[in-house]
Amino acid sequence: MEATTSRAEAGATTPAASPASDAATGPATGLVGRQAAALVGSLLVAVIAFQLGASMVTPALPAMADTLGVGADDVAAVSSYFFLAGAVAGVVLSRWSDYVGRRRVMLLTLAIMLTGTLVCLLAPSLPLLLAGRVMQGTSSALFQLSYIILSERLAARAFGTALGVVTAINGGVGGVDGYLGGLLTDRFGYRSVFLVILLVGAVALVCVVRVVPRTLRPADAGSMDWWGAAALSITLVCLTLAVDAGPSRGWAAPGTLGLVAGAVAGAACFWAVERRRASPLFPLQHLRSREVWPLVLTTLLTLSGVFAVINFTVVMLSQDETVGFGMSASVSALAFLAPPALIGLFAAPLSGWLAGRRGWVVVLRWGLALCLALLVVVALVPTDPWVVLAMIACLGVTYNGLFLTTANGLGVLQSPSDAPGALPGLNSSAFGIGAGLGIGMVAPFVAQGTLGGYTTALWISVAITGLALLVSLLLVARPAAATGGEAGGRA
Repeated sequence: MEATTSRAEAGATTPAASPASDAATGPATGLVGRQAAALVGSLLVAVIAFQLGASMVTPALPAMADTLGVGADDVAAVSSYFFLAGAVAGVVLSRWSDYVGRRRVMLLTLAIMLTGTLVCLLAPSLPLLLAGRVMQGTSSALFQLSYIILSERLAARAFGTALGVVTAINGGVGGVDGYLGGLLTDRFGYRSVFLVILLVGAVALVCVVRVVPRTLRPADAGSMDWWGAAALSITLVCLTLAVDAGPSRGWAAPGTLGLVAGAVAGAACFWAVERRRASPLFPLQHLRSREVWPLVLTTLLTLSGVFAVINFTVVMLSQDETVGFGMSASVSALAFLAPPALIGLFAAPLSGWLAGRRGWVVVLRWGLALCLALLVVVALVPTDPWVVLAMIACLGVTYNGLFLTTANGLGVLQSPSDAPGALPGLNSSAFGIGAGLGIGMVAPFVAQGTLGGYTTALWISVAITGLALLVSLLLVARPAAATGGEAGGRA
């Protein structure tokens, strides 16, 4: 398989590079200095707009439940629907950008996010709030679009570090977002959180308009496979809702079985449609490759395991006054959301640098093994706030740094050359589906409000993360792609 990716947006002046030197990590010559810094800065603001919607809302979940008069298992949908929408939007919008350009799709995504944020701000009920969160969730595609833009615009030597800088935001904005979300919730109510997101999103829109370059020519000369996108979207939605409904409503319940049937039917339609398309949403022959499917499955499982612990189980436990730590929303965010996010700001760029030298697949496995060890400790002593705090902080290095950086980097590095937006989008879908599935699977146990319920939720996350590590052992790095031609992939 050819190791290079499309350079559709790199510009006509970019010289051709060999697969060994240009292995999907950017052109041999590209933006440097102030131009590169401006591009990275603008993309940072855009992904921050998404990340605020992902992590700033977390400490406000208990307040939403109280204000809207719903239970903890119901309010979990505020997060799970957000990431479900991101899963669908990531794979569709990233691939669409191959045809109409990264900048245009990024602007549309920001516009949808801003509209959804306004709906959340004004929503008087949970159903309307969830509708707004679905619209907000589409902004998950901003990360994948940013990674592709970096690979196409920056010089190869700058790609790993720049990707790490952007990925660092994926774990939270240095912890400030979680703390600020809790502080605003305690003092002004949860709606103030959405007001801040709205303002940052508006700034991001201006930055993208002014700095992100226009597409010179499409990366794919075909046409967008909307039928395939629709079939895959139905599959993802039905699958996520089925897993979400199974533990609480019963796996044999008619509604759950109907969702499972919908997912199977959607997958069958997707396969049938893709086989007949000249420009498929994702070339099926690549799905069978060990360069692709183990990465997607590893990402999905890791998000299901680790994300649910950091952003749901521990947050709910820390604010539980009966069996938990009895913290306020702001103190909970400062103690458990801020440390891993702040540490990740420094760990992610270093992880990108390290992966470029030691191998992206190898560093991915290191991160997963360390994540698993940390989660085991949390599950063994969930009642000790200091131990839990220390382990969650260490996840800033292993999860926010090592894993997120390499998983996102490999999504670009291993993407098929004939569809550069396909694997980043599919990997984005795995991020969103995994986050939503993880919360949905543990929410019924967390909602019990007992020590046994929290402990069960934590061990479920441990088991899922262990499975992710096993799957990662099947991942094969594309020759000369994982490090820009320095170490192959050392897989």
